[in-house]
Amino acid sequence: MRARLALWAGQQAVEHREIVLKNKPEAMLHASPKGTVPVLVLPNGTVLEQSLDIMQWALQKNDPLDWWPKDAAALQAAHELIAQIDGDFKGHLDRYKYPYRFGLNNGLDARGEGSHFLARLNQQLNSQKFLAGPHWGYTDAAIAPFVRQFANTDAQWFESQDWASLRLWLSNFVASPAFDAVMQKYPVY
Repeated sequence: MRARLALWAGQQAVEHREIVLKNKPEAMLHASPKGTVPVLVLPNGTVLEQSLDIMQWALQKNDPLDWWPKDAAALQAAHELIAQIDGDFKGHLDRYKYPYRFGLNNGLDARGEGSHFLARLNQQLNSQKFLAGPHWGYTDAAIAPFVRQFANTDAQWFESQDWASLRLWLSNFVASPAFDAVMQKYPVY
């Protein structure tokens, strides 16, 4: 989702192909033998296989919404926060959402661990409207899809937490034109 968000924000025209990972097409495996999504094949043949690489490519080509961090310090701060999401938080999210895949009876311990990170995001959002600063940006787009997954795993529990700023931030994301644009369904390739 975050790659799609940056492609949308950067107004990059791409041929979108929806993949069923249990039935990966040969063309995808030829382009990216690792067999995971997203994969973006550029006109010059370069293959981008990581969502953050796709985001960077799209936003550095065109950034009309001013999503890309303004300086090296802001980019470093963004990458540090995103790394926490991609690392420990994503591990907790997976165990919370799919405990049986990890031999767990439930994902409650993982939910508790992940909630520490969400509480820190809420605290940051108490002092600024967006994770990227004064307006929605790269950091928000890179993190929001994972917070949304966490929230949707048990929406009633998420809504009961004392995270008013985080809930508002997530609610605004889900109501945004960007979210609508990237949630379109495509025929399976």
